[in-house]
Amino acid sequence: MKTLLSGNEAVARGAFKCGVRFAAGYPGTPSTEILENIIKYEPIKAQWCPNEKVALEVAFGAATGGARSIATMKHVGLNVAADPLFSASYAGVNAGLVIISADDPGMHSSQNEQDNRWFAKAAKIPMFEPSDSQESKDFLKAAIELSEKYDTPVLLRMTTRISHSKTVVKIDEVIDPPRKTFIKNFQKNVLLPSNARHRHTFVEQRMIEIEHLNNNSPYNLFELKSEEIGIITSGISYQYAKEVFPEASFLKIGLTNPLPKKLILEFSMRVKKIIVIEELDPYLEEQIRAMGIDVVGKDIFPIEGELNQDIIEKSYYKIEKKEPEKLQIPNRPPTLCPGCSHRGMFYIFKKLHLNVTGDIGCYTLGALPPLKAMDTCLCMGAGITMAYGIEEATEKKLANKTIGVIGDSTFLHSGITGLMNIVYNQGITTICILDNNVTAMTGHQEHPASGKNIKGFPAPKIDLKKLCEAIGIKRVRVVNPYNLDEIEKVLTEELNTQEPSVIISEAPCLLHEKPGFNKPLKIIRESCENCGVCISLGCSAIGIDNEGNIYIDPLLCPGCTLCQQVCKFNAIIEL
Repeated sequence: MKTLLSGNEAVARGAFKCGVRFAAGYPGTPSTEILENIIKYEPIKAQWCPNEKVALEVAFGAATGGARSIATMKHVGLNVAADPLFSASYAGVNAGLVIISADDPGMHSSQNEQDNRWFAKAAKIPMFEPSDSQESKDFLKAAIELSEKYDTPVLLRMTTRISHSKTVVKIDEVIDPPRKTFIKNFQKNVLLPSNARHRHTFVEQRMIEIEHLNNNSPYNLFELKSEEIGIITSGISYQYAKEVFPEASFLKIGLTNPLPKKLILEFSMRVKKIIVIEELDPYLEEQIRAMGIDVVGKDIFPIEGELNQDIIEKSYYKIEKKEPEKLQIPNRPPTLCPGCSHRGMFYIFKKLHLNVTGDIGCYTLGALPPLKAMDTCLCMGAGITMAYGIEEATEKKLANKTIGVIGDSTFLHSGITGLMNIVYNQGITTICILDNNVTAMTGHQEHPASGKNIKGFPAPKIDLKKLCEAIGIKRVRVVNPYNLDEIEKVLTEELNTQEPSVIISEAPCLLHEKPGFNKPLKIIRESCENCGVCISLGCSAIGIDNEGNIYIDPLLCPGCTLCQQVCKFNAIIEL
């Protein structure tokens, strides 16, 4: 049977097919849908974890305990999980373990476009790169089997286009491998320096053996057509290159760490010119050049962003194509949803002229016009730690003008330790937790403070207020983010205290739960002075018509009343 599956759906199907019994991860585009699809397969236990480090450690524990396991995350998530990744390489596995890293060339939903192929090389673990959904399924199975055969974790490197594009996949039979049992092994499992030294020797030998396997493996495509041009590529770049160079010879590498050097040398001797086509860094190119092979690569192809057929063709042939005239459409920047519980907080931040150190989530949109009320965004958790850093750098002079902002899911992911650091080092920083009761930005996944598990079933709910108090924060205030006067009053009080404090903005994401507002609002034309204060809220339900008059779209307005609260002329009422 054949069906259309996205790469993420295919990975989930592949996990089911090859007998994976445990899966853990943290939601992050473009990897999120892997676990969301895995929960459809009953034999697999799946869970969202507080962060990627926890997810990998739990999956590694499950593999050590005898269950085939996977851990899923986006590319920056592997940074968080790097500590267990490198040590797991030395320890090896019992049952198979695959780490799935979904890279984001072009930064569609990320703060950088790092190339995680280097992680496999640095950690000295094998890595697969599928080029379509069929390979996403098949390579997951191959990775599990390779993991068990060579006693190693394996990295499956996806990218946005592979994760989200749909191609035809053959659905085959499911296997049910015998479950292994935990084996006590001090020399292997306890990474004291004396044991780790021996395991390092094992790791180096393991990679040599896998390279020998890779020279004759079915994971690579060796296709000879033209003697003039030979293209070495991997992943989605193969699909683009195949369309641009249909008559060229191809070496598509599926197992890209360790590289099949013997196979690459053989290919290079069969063609006159070698072109290396890959997205982002010259990962393949640098290693092939180091083998003494002259290639064309990043000297003509871009090192930034996604590739596509046009980019490859223009880069190689230097074609100056005249772009067709396009209809000029006004830019539509992303914005917080109408009625978003974060909007009122950012409005008051701006009103008070605060320095706002932000974090990653829906609320990052508070940095954009017209709110323009977030000044930094580095990585998950840094909203807290950077606020405290500014306090220290200015000898507390900016403490009453600086606030750190973080979401509920991100706070549990990597904010708790930063808050502990403020308490321990006797800071006076004020932190605001924007609690909308879900991991909203990636599609409303549950987390330890949402009260539900990955399947939506009831689960223990972390109390953020009590957690902050347990850390040592004596001043924890909970505010209604739809009450602007309350927000301003509490913010002013807490920013002027001489001890650390936490303000929890508590209201559910209105796309996840019904907000319980009243009717939509409307503007009384006779009372409106078109002052634009309501526009400054940045709500997409509020617009300006062709005659220059401000209006509220009743189909978009949820009735949150923020615009009504800022209007000085009482010109906004219920519809």
